[in-house]
Amino acid sequence: MVYPQRLLSDDESVTVDLHPHWWFLAGPVVLIVAAIVGGIVTLRATDPETTVRTTAVWASLLAIAASACWLVVRYLRWTTTHFVITDRRIIFRTGVLSKHGVEIPLDRVTTVHFSQGVMERLVGAGDLLIESGGESGQQRFTDIRQPDRVQRMIHAGMDLRRPASVGAETIDIAGQLEKLEMMLERGTLTREEFDRQKERLLGW
Repeated sequence: MVYPQRLLSDDESVTVDLHPHWWFLAGPVVLIVAAIVGGIVTLRATDPETTVRTTAVWASLLAIAASACWLVVRYLRWTTTHFVITDRRIIFRTGVLSKHGVEIPLDRVTTVHFSQGVMERLVGAGDLLIESGGESGQQRFTDIRQPDRVQRMIHAGMDLRRPASVGAETIDIAGQLEKLEMMLERGTLTREEFDRQKERLLGW
């Protein structure tokens, strides 16, 4: 599900739109598999006529049902959670029935940290800690896909926004295009992201 355009300002363009990493769903999936395996092992190891087997079967069924419900809830949360970077701000929104969110203007972001555990590094997930000059100060976002790349995208957006925050100075379009080309060469930006930012700078 794409982040709704109606929630964006006029002429605001989205650079990154992410749901949480699939690692967000790993817990209930592992529990379902464990419950199924446990049920199969119990069926093979117990006598069909005993009450132990009946009790174990019901316990396995309850465990499967509970983990399935957990998976459905987590999936609904996954589909309704967005981590978005636009050319103006960072947006985080989540919630199935009740919703809450955080918005951080790129002009106010001071530092972006990312962290990954060993398993998270293997699957490509991690956390972001964003420090800003707003009231919240620090915001932590978990289960972000490729957090190192997202960190670079935020820094790229900050670089492009920085000249616009200086009232008396004129934006050096040529200089900004040169920065974009360097980011493209380093692999910080994809060709699509480069073209989008270039069009924004040139006002197409």
